[in-house]
Order: sequence, then structure tokens, then C-alpha cells
Amino acid sequence: MKAILFDLDDTLLNRDHAVDNLFYIILEKYYGAIQGMLKKDMLEKFKEYDKRDYGIADKTNVLSSFFDAFPSTFQLPRHDMQDFWDQQFPYCFSIDQHMLKVLQTIKKQVQVGIITNGSTQRQKAKITHTGLASYFDVILISEEVGLTKPDKRIFELALHQLQVQPNEALFVGDDLAKDIAGCQQARMKGIWYNPHRLTNPTDIKPDAVIHSFDQLIKGRALFN
Repeated sequence: MKAILFDLDDTLLNRDHAVDNLFYIILEKYYGAIQGMLKKDMLEKFKEYDKRDYGIADKTNVLSSFFDAFPSTFQLPRHDMQDFWDQQFPYCFSIDQHMLKVLQTIKKQVQVGIITNGSTQRQKAKITHTGLASYFDVILISEEVGLTKPDKRIFELALHQLQVQPNEALFVGDDLAKDIAGCQQARMKGIWYNPHRLTNPTDIKPDAVIHSFDQLIKGRALFN
């Protein structure tokens, strides 16, 4: 094995926590002191709207739906919503320090890369803010390269840049269709990152399943 490539959101970075953090910014800025069941209901709705539009670059509908459901005195103007998301959301992410130690260990043995779908501006901001950039030999963002997972060409482009063959690389990601099926079409092995131990609802068959990144450095994912 000469290279391990990773998805970004919900693999290297915990996007669910970042969505929570963005909600709390909105709550403080536009609603003030709200507690109890209303706060819980608002958070659940915000997550619902975010999940509905996940993968869509323009987040205006997420925020407008939320403000329509919970009107505020100082509502964010619709024409400012996308800028607000772009400026705030990337900085809601944090990196797990244990994850960094695992990456350091992996990087001593093989090349490492990121392949992520999404907006160039937002994904680069996340990577820079969390300090991930220095750990990776190649970083491909779908908007920047004009290819989107599960298109096998984005995986092939990463392999070309790393100068490794498909059978010499693994891809680790949380999305069975975009990450696992996509990399397998490029003749790479796909490792399904499944920390919540979800049941696989698809016909896609990962080459291995891991519940923590420790399993990568212990070698379980490489040889199963």
C-alpha cells in the first residue's frame, strides 16, 4: 500500500458538530436567550433543513426555511444568507487531536490525500482553519477540479498526482455511494468509515468497514 485517501466531511471532520455550532451562532445573534424545548425544537429543525439541502452549494434555502419557521426580530436578510454561511460555517469545524496523531502515523508510511465534494471556498477554509493542509500530499475539491464523487475520474486524478496505481491505494469515506462505489469504479479499495455502526442499506460492498481510525494504523482495514 502506497497511499490512503480520505473524504473530508463526516470522515476527517465531524460535520454534525459544526452544524450544531452554526446553530448556536445563529441563536445568539438573532434570537437571544432561548432555552428548553423550543431551543431543542429549533436545533432539530435546523438540522433537518441542513440535511435536506446537503450537497447543494447554495445554503440560502436552509437559512430562509429556518427563519420562516422561527421568525426573529432581527432576521438575517435573504440576500445576505449565502455570505453568512460561507463566512461562518467553515470556522465551526474543529479537528480531533487523536485524529491528527493517527494521520501523522499514517503519513510516515504512505502518501495521504483528501478528495471532497463541495465549494472550493468553504472546503479550503475548513481545511486551513483545522490545520489539516500540512498533513496531505494532495487535496482535490470537486468544484476546483470540475469533477464530483462518485465520478471515478476524480479518484483517478488523485492517483495520477500521487503517482500510484489503483491497487496501491485505499479510499476512506462515510458515504457508500459517493465514496465507496466511486473509488471502487476507479479500481481502488474502499473502506467504509462507519463510527455509528449503521446497517448498510445498499448493495454496495465495501472492502472493509472501520469504526475508528485506529483500525487503519493497526492494519485491520488493510488486510481484511
